Amino acid sequence: MVILGDILFSRVARSNIHALKKLGADVTIVGPSTLVPDWFSAMGVNVSHDLRSALADAEVVMLLRIQHERQSLGMFPSLGEYTSMFGLNNTRASWLNPKAIIMHPGPINRGVEIDSDLADGNRSVILAQVTNGIAVRMAVLYLCSGGQPEYVTNTD
Repeated sequence: MVILGDILFSRVARSNIHALKKLGADVTIVGPSTLVPDWFSAMGVNVSHDLRSALADAEVVMLLRIQHERQSLGMFPSLGEYTSMFGLNNTRASWLNPKAIIMHPGPINRGVEIDSDLADGNRSVILAQVTNGIAVRMAVLYLCSGGQPEYVTNTD
């Protein structure tokens, strides 16, 4: 599995890394060195800044949102530069295994981390991922709050 994008500021990346590693997945994180520092390797993942080689063996690529609010921190020169080097477009998608799926937890910055035709294409499971994520978070919150059944008043 390849996780591509803003790893440094992403809670999604960290929680997915922990869960995927527990499930035995081989995880590679990739992006610019300012957003994918080498110290992430201590989490048991492969760290790469070479998108082509990272995508070559991927069965799944999950893109992460570039957090515009972090742009003022100078983590990379511009969104245009990020897109030109790490945005998933048709050319870069051709580097993927033909059976690889594309994921993104949302919200998507279309045209930045992924082109719209790929986000909406037949390899994308983004809508299912977002829908299932809501159900999973609801279940976790339910269990964390004690998992008490709802009390319904009988109106008969």
